[in-house]
Amino acid sequence: MKKTLINRRLFPLIIWITIIASIIAAPSLLPVFRLNLLGRYLSLAIVALGIDLIWGFTGLLSLGQGIFFALGGYCAAMFLQLNSSANLPNGIPEFFGLYGIQSLPFFWEPFKSPLFTFVGIWLIPSLVAALLGFLVFRNRIKGVYFSILTQAALLVFFNFFNGQQKLINGTNGLKTDVTELFGQMVGSDSMQRMFFWITALLVVFAWFFARWIVYDRFGNILKGIRDDESRVRFTGYNTTIFKTIVFAIAGGLAGISGALYTVQSGIVSPQFMTVPFSIEMVIWVAVGGRGTLLGAILGAVMINYAKSLVSEALPASWMFIQGGLFILVVTVLPEGVLGWLQSDGPRNLLSRLGVSRPLSTYPGLEEKSHDEVRL
Repeated sequence: MKKTLINRRLFPLIIWITIIASIIAAPSLLPVFRLNLLGRYLSLAIVALGIDLIWGFTGLLSLGQGIFFALGGYCAAMFLQLNSSANLPNGIPEFFGLYGIQSLPFFWEPFKSPLFTFVGIWLIPSLVAALLGFLVFRNRIKGVYFSILTQAALLVFFNFFNGQQKLINGTNGLKTDVTELFGQMVGSDSMQRMFFWITALLVVFAWFFARWIVYDRFGNILKGIRDDESRVRFTGYNTTIFKTIVFAIAGGLAGISGALYTVQSGIVSPQFMTVPFSIEMVIWVAVGGRGTLLGAILGAVMINYAKSLVSEALPASWMFIQGGLFILVVTVLPEGVLGWLQSDGPRNLLSRLGVSRPLSTYPGLEEKSHDEVRL
């Protein structure tokens, strides 16, 4: 019994050692193409962390995180476009010449500044999320109505960005791989390796930041809102403010994720705001383990890597596999893969097969371990 508890305490550490070791070894073991894919998937893990904060710990299922993901991507792309050597003689991006535009639109001007861009990547999505969240939460909209509303907002943003051909190149998007940064092509191997390391460090930082939030007093209130919002409100807390703040934080994380994904994929477009993509983000968290944080990272990376491998071998089959995986998680593993492992799922499975004794047969151990193994 004592040995089991020690192993449970070491479980998060073992996973993190494995993750860090894999990240360190990846540049030496993987070709540049595969390393670039891993960097993209690590960037997607950041938006998954934000979804886990608002869904796993606050009970708010947002189907519109693609809005904030795309906003961060556009901020990064606009800065790179303005600093490209392929611009027209007057310094504006080349695509403006296709539509006869001779002067830079006013909202592009601030993105000439690296500092403004660096702050805007996370601040602009955060402000948009805070505004949208406040308007929704002040009217006490929650549950399925909140999910529908965020998806409706996603469609509004998608149609708006998709139609702005003359201002942001509309459906064609903004390319970044042929732009320059620090005197090098963004799409070059050396730059992509640098972005991989930056992404890896930011994933670790984002996890520590999210963990600090949920294991503080603020996090306890978020869990209270998830479990019984009326009770939290009756104790004197303004739940609207807390939900708005955590929604803004998730929006900022999505913006950072979108910027990192854009510079590694080579383009940002309104396709980042499509409904299926935002639903996929939710699936990553559900499969990895809602309310675990680490499960969000593992779910985003592993599912997207599986998607890449399966799509290469069987291009038309991934959607069926993803749908089946989500059904499996909802019906059999509602806590996700990591939650299942933490709740002693493997041991209980072996007990059903007659191989091992179930954890529940040890008096007082099951209840204690449930609280101790949360990441």
